Amino acid sequence: MVKEPNSPVKAMFASIPLMIFNLLLVLGVIKLFSIISMADFGISDGNVQITIRLIDLVWIIGLVIVHEGIHLMLVPNFLKSNKTVIGITFFGGFVHTEEELSKARFLLISVAPFIILSILLPIFLGLLGVLTPILKFIILLNAIGASVDVLMFILIMVQVPRGAIIRSNGPKTYWKLT
Repeated sequence: MVKEPNSPVKAMFASIPLMIFNLLLVLGVIKLFSIISMADFGISDGNVQITIRLIDLVWIIGLVIVHEGIHLMLVPNFLKSNKTVIGITFFGGFVHTEEELSKARFLLISVAPFIILSILLPIFLGLLGVLTPILKFIILLNAIGASVDVLMFILIMVQVPRGAIIRSNGPKTYWKLT
């Protein structure tokens, strides 16, 4: 059995250092291509003004759908699987599969949304010169939200030997050598 937080709340708290690391890393990526300022996020001259427009909520919901969709598409045979589910909780979206996965596939599934949406996307948009404040916010939000995924990536990297098969059973993750 993989030693992991036994609830979403514990996983979120355990991943706080990774939230900070992910945020700083992605800020660095964005800064390679675009100026980023606190004014982009409604903070200027010591004042905080947050305006949430309906379109901003659509962007955030879209982010959750795309993020979880990336996880889902990487699960082998997800369309035919009766062991794979996608859902939403108070803490955000989730994809859960009880399919047997190689260690490499599990790691890919875990980290792909972070790499695609928070590393590659800002590079691509930055090269095109279209990193708007809302896109920066969405990219940073994904980086923060992906901290639990990165935590699982690290736990599997450290605890599971090469060549192992990984399988989740409810909230628990198990591995065995093949």
